[in-house]
Amino acid sequence: MTSIISARGLTKRYGRTVAVDHIDLDIPPGRIVGLIGPNGAGKTSALKAILGLATFDGELSVMGKDPSRERAALMEDVCFIADVAVLPRWIRVWQLIEITEQIHRGFSREKCLEYLTHTKITPDQKVKQLSKGMVAQLHLALVMSIDVRLLVLDEPTLGLDILYRKQFYTSLLNDYFDEQRTILITTHQVEEVEHILTDLVFIQDGKIALEASMDEVEKRYVELMVRPEMAEKARGLKPLYERELFGRHIFLYDSAEREQLASLGEIHTPSVADLFVATMKGGQS
Repeated sequence: MTSIISARGLTKRYGRTVAVDHIDLDIPPGRIVGLIGPNGAGKTSALKAILGLATFDGELSVMGKDPSRERAALMEDVCFIADVAVLPRWIRVWQLIEITEQIHRGFSREKCLEYLTHTKITPDQKVKQLSKGMVAQLHLALVMSIDVRLLVLDEPTLGLDILYRKQFYTSLLNDYFDEQRTILITTHQVEEVEHILTDLVFIQDGKIALEASMDEVEKRYVELMVRPEMAEKARGLKPLYERELFGRHIFLYDSAEREQLASLGEIHTPSVADLFVATMKGGQS
């Protein structure tokens, strides 16, 4: 299966600073991938390389194209939503829809208007009359109405209220995503996206700390909650990470024997957020 995104030794330097450090990455079609890392981990630099917005060292192919040399052709099959929506303040919504229709052959006016019916935005309004959240809603409606093979979302719901964030991810999963499309998401609101992700990529200090499907994560990682008197035994099984909550000790393990853990306390599948903290603080993949 040909990867939508394939990187070998992808590196991005800013002077002496290495933002992306020789990463290898393969993202197949029909996946929803969460690219997650702390601030300064290299997420944005990696995205810029993928989108042809920055030079890089190493090998990088996006849908069979070199982003640095074939960006114009690549953008016919890619849409990008940045963390800050930038739209002309003077333009009216209906004009923006018409311009988008002229620029993008895969744009659906009907879909866009349908998305906007779930907001308070009207076609006759100017962008400058919209709140920050409404501008973000408009931007999302425009981009999600374009038929492309790769959708890149960089903090797509930043500034939106919780109701619209939930609505957006529901629409993304039910109305937009299919096995022919690939979605790459970066966000700090991990809890809101983990239910739609098919794959995880954790990045730390410019390196891949974890790359796995959600099915692999569920099979590989396990969380154990024990009473204080069982904590030493649990530590003896070499957990990746330990935390304490309401007097209980919680340990996270990689590829541990579940029956042995169950004899010590309660076992659970860790959340993506807990796995992220454990990976960043406790150890590497």
